[in-house]
Amino acid sequence: MPDPFDLTDDPVPHSGLVAEPPYFAGLNPAQRSAVEATDGPVLVLAGAGTGKTRVLTTRLAHILMTGRARAWEMMAVTFTNKAAREMRERVAALVGGPVEGWWLGTFHALGARMLRQHAEAVGLKTNFTILDADDQIRLIKQLMDGRTIDDKKWPSRAILGVIQRWKDRGLTPEKVTLEEGGDVANGIILNLYKDYQERLRTLNAADFGDLLLHCLTIFTGHPDILASYQRKFRYLLVDEYQDTNVAQYLWLRLLAQHSRNICCVGDDDQSIYSWRGAEVGNILRFEKDFPGAAIIRLEQNYRSTPHILAAASGLIAHNEGRLGKTLWTGVGEGRKVMVEGVWDGEEEARVIGDEIEARQVRGESLDKIAVLVRAGFQTREFEERLITLGIPYRVVGGPRFYERQEIRDAIAYLRVTVSPDDDLAFERIVNLPKRGFGQASLQMIHQIARAQRASLYEAARLIVETDELKPKPRGALRTLIENFERWRANLGHLPAGDLTELILDESGYTEMWQRDSSPEAPGRRDNLKELVAGLDEFENLQGFLEHVALVMDNEQNNTDPKVNLMTLHAAKGLEFETVFLPGWEEGLFPHQRSLDEEGLKGLEEERRLAYVGLTRARQEARISYAANRRIYNQWQNALPSRFVSELPDAHVERGAGRGLGPQSPSARGFAEAAAVFARAQGGAGAAHAPRRDGLVIDGEAWLVPDEASHGRFKEGSRVFHQKFGYGRVLASEGNKLEIAFDKSGTKRVIDSFVELA
Repeated sequence: MPDPFDLTDDPVPHSGLVAEPPYFAGLNPAQRSAVEATDGPVLVLAGAGTGKTRVLTTRLAHILMTGRARAWEMMAVTFTNKAAREMRERVAALVGGPVEGWWLGTFHALGARMLRQHAEAVGLKTNFTILDADDQIRLIKQLMDGRTIDDKKWPSRAILGVIQRWKDRGLTPEKVTLEEGGDVANGIILNLYKDYQERLRTLNAADFGDLLLHCLTIFTGHPDILASYQRKFRYLLVDEYQDTNVAQYLWLRLLAQHSRNICCVGDDDQSIYSWRGAEVGNILRFEKDFPGAAIIRLEQNYRSTPHILAAASGLIAHNEGRLGKTLWTGVGEGRKVMVEGVWDGEEEARVIGDEIEARQVRGESLDKIAVLVRAGFQTREFEERLITLGIPYRVVGGPRFYERQEIRDAIAYLRVTVSPDDDLAFERIVNLPKRGFGQASLQMIHQIARAQRASLYEAARLIVETDELKPKPRGALRTLIENFERWRANLGHLPAGDLTELILDESGYTEMWQRDSSPEAPGRRDNLKELVAGLDEFENLQGFLEHVALVMDNEQNNTDPKVNLMTLHAAKGLEFETVFLPGWEEGLFPHQRSLDEEGLKGLEEERRLAYVGLTRARQEARISYAANRRIYNQWQNALPSRFVSELPDAHVERGAGRGLGPQSPSARGFAEAAAVFARAQGGAGAAHAPRRDGLVIDGEAWLVPDEASHGRFKEGSRVFHQKFGYGRVLASEGNKLEIAFDKSGTKRVIDSFVELA
């Protein structure tokens, strides 16, 4: 049997034609050009859903099967082990068996492989250890102690974050300028960086940032080693090039200088990880770095409908920093992108939840539905609504809201306030934030608790009156106990949200995250604010803690289909039949922090994030924005995101909204109505919930009144509450109702949150 990959075989006798390799089958013209452009620098601009993985793997197979290079003369670089594994499997399928000896892996894996061969050049041994994050933090703390640096003033995690950012930019301690190093913590961090690198060498260790940084040092200091790698790798292929940081960029550029046979695949319109060090400029200046480079655009999309692609293309066209491409597809038109305004965040969650429930009833698989939010704190309202409806969900790329570290810590404080005998909660937060209370002190409390058959809290009350603890931890523990006594005394006097905010502030927990400059810290602070805001729905902390217990017990069978709930960042690379995109409002999306810190650069990354969100949808994309949004525990009149008005009208269906009057002809019309309403209510930022009174603009009722709800709910009426579900009215007093809920017990609620069942 002739070898199908042997290009010398001619299965058609006397035709004079050479059989085309089977791996070309099904490639469109642009994809085939990217595969066949083997020599010289090539940039493949691969739009969302255009088959970039197929192009990469087919290109690798083509180079192998045509004899242009042997496996060990090729390097293929990915960002994740999963992507490397998939590439290995798909190339093996194309060439008819596993490929041995080639350099395929992540930046870190390949950097480590090189570094082990030349470790002595940077003062290490070949058996060096790679430290994980915990080891790095512990080492930084040791160095800080040696320099008597206050961990409270300069958190070790934040210091490590600055050092890692320097490493991502390819900066050894010697290359950090005096101006930059002095500007950061008065030079403290630069000195610690030097200490840290010296200590790593003493320990024969490296961290992840060193794996490429040391390679750069070797390449620039030992031209012979660099030349050997340049000769070795005749072809380089790079996936997700738009996500490379400066160190990765420099490493690749040095390796490619000899052969210049480098193919980078990426999408400048999907560069959304600047907070991780990714530099979109790397892909934008490819032609300058490699003169004469071929630029091949993959624009035929195999995922989404024409309306979705046109809407996404129209939106991203507002960015200036891009190379430019326009996605298209050969499939039918499909539905236009739906854009709809709602009254507030709770109603947004209710509307989306009800729509998902309707789709489930129609037989649509929940696995094919996603809700994509800009910020992690937004998931809480959707999680709670889905739980109320009994719809299973998964949070992709992170824990559920009440499982997040900072939320569990905060809830532990609340649990001890309500129930001082809760040992697990007390042990979690007794030294959080740090109070100089070590393991030995905690063991002493445990001993007293066992001897007295008392709780840890009661044992702590006893021990602070003795001399058994050293003065510093004894004083800190006494202050904590006094705080808990004072907070507990306020249980019946302060609203649950106000008391929680007081506890988090006076305990120092909020300040701990305010001082933390790690990339995760802003999101954690937002989550804490969302927790405080959500507590206003409950009469007291006891009711809230019971609710959390029920929510956490709501685990679903892992094999059941689930709605996918995640941030837009976590959604990159995924696709779904239907995508809900809530929270498209100014300040939330684009996020105000990005605008304040990065200006135009931040705005363009936010727009790329919106583009990523839209292009996750195969059949339907549904955008929503709220007229009012509770942010930082304050009600604010929200304006629709500028991205809403940037969507091309021809591909968008703008709905009338829920709780709004006549259909707004454009996002601007609704924004004007919201502004008028804000003035009528005395301006934005009121601490109370927005009124739902009627408002007439140009003779039209824009906001629906509550149909004179007072007196509408009679004793015995069957009603529905967004949070507590179905119930029956027991009594009414003004605008307050006492309702016996089927599953939540008897509650007192405001009538505006209730509707007749």
